[in-house]
Amino acid sequence: MRKYLTLSVIVLGAAGAVGWFESTAGAQTEAMPEDADIVQGEKLYGEFCASCHGADLEGQPDWRSPGPDGILPAPPHDETGHTWHHSDSVLFDYTRLGGKAALALQGVEFESGMPGFGDQLSDAEIWNIIAYIKSTWPERQRAIQATRSAAPRQQEGN
Repeated sequence: MRKYLTLSVIVLGAAGAVGWFESTAGAQTEAMPEDADIVQGEKLYGEFCASCHGADLEGQPDWRSPGPDGILPAPPHDETGHTWHHSDSVLFDYTRLGGKAALALQGVEFESGMPGFGDQLSDAEIWNIIAYIKSTWPERQRAIQATRSAAPRQQEGN
């Protein structure tokens, strides 16, 4: 079984507690395919993601504070959010399985408003959406995120 160290930030309530956890879960395809289609990803983002995460990837207002239901609003996917803090495999799992299920695989119980899209989108379509989102980030965020995405693959032999 492969073991991944995933540095993930989970904001829990107004206190802003941070959770770090180790994951044995991983995307079925750990790395973004080289042939990811950014144009299709932008179209799919508009269809499946923009209603919550914003047409300009800006997220919902007060995304760091839980709503009345205790669930955090959708975060931005632009450079002001935390999406770029996560590896490709974490972003893939979160999109495919949904927030609660993806975190449960990592041993974290967390109520997330993020639904899973694995029954509506193919793996390739999910990768295309992620590629589109990443294409909008400034070089600094892309470089940091690329390093985080490469880290689990480098640890596979351990």
